[in-house]
Amino acid sequence: MTRATLLTITTPTGTPEAGDPGYVVADFDAPQVRITDLSVTRGDGVFETVAVINGHPQALEPHLARLAHSAELLDLPVPAVDVWREAVQAGVADFLTRHGAVDAELFAKLIYTRGVEGSGFPSGWLFVDVGEDFSQARLGIRVVTLDRGLRHDVAETSPWLLAGAKTLSYAVNRAAQREAVRRGADDVLFVSSDGFALEGPTSNVVTLTDGVVRTPNTDQGILAGTTQAAVFDFFQARGLRTEFAPLTLNDVQAADAIWLVSSVRQAAPVTHLDDREYPVDAALTADLNTYLLARTE
Repeated sequence: MTRATLLTITTPTGTPEAGDPGYVVADFDAPQVRITDLSVTRGDGVFETVAVINGHPQALEPHLARLAHSAELLDLPVPAVDVWREAVQAGVADFLTRHGAVDAELFAKLIYTRGVEGSGFPSGWLFVDVGEDFSQARLGIRVVTLDRGLRHDVAETSPWLLAGAKTLSYAVNRAAQREAVRRGADDVLFVSSDGFALEGPTSNVVTLTDGVVRTPNTDQGILAGTTQAAVFDFFQARGLRTEFAPLTLNDVQAADAIWLVSSVRQAAPVTHLDDREYPVDAALTADLNTYLLARTE
């Protein structure tokens, strides 16, 4: 029997009727998605993955804001943020009620689609489950650079390519991660066709160079990172300057330290970028992950 808690969002957009929360707990092991839902046939939808630590969904408001932003980029109806927020809390509560306190880290995945083709009504689900064990990744990962095949300014020149939206169309990201494994690495840093560092398939890149912490500008078709924002808070509290900047691949290669950061894995220090080795400050990274995992908002 599956441990996960599943909720169907019955009112993914608009306002529920009085007394209706806009969601229902569903059977995770029962069929849920129509084969003609555009999420299945076209990958036409958006999603968010929220870390849940000690019963607290982390950065829930930024995740909901990003869900709404991605929906806007896809011309989807504005999601009913209040319904989604309450559904996340209900899903976490249901999971913990059924299983009690768990040592493992959890996550909540929110899925919002254009719905069954021709219906004109969006679909929505979310589920809560136990996440992967990322303890080894938080000690260090090997990363390769891959050409994304697009200029760094594609979000401005070609907004219809949806750069910067967290869409369900993840085939390219998965292919990139498989290519990393073929090259003996754990993850990927995408680089634009004109030489700018962008992001990982599921992460943001953060560099530390001469006491300054940087991440690439989000106007380059990069998904704004909820964890990256918390990483900046951590370093600012330690007196370091943080900034968004247009980082070339050369800039990243010249860094003193590099991390790939994401909502569930948190901060993974880079031990190798392509063939170049980087030292890992184990104590600093451990403090950073302790800070990230302790967030309650």
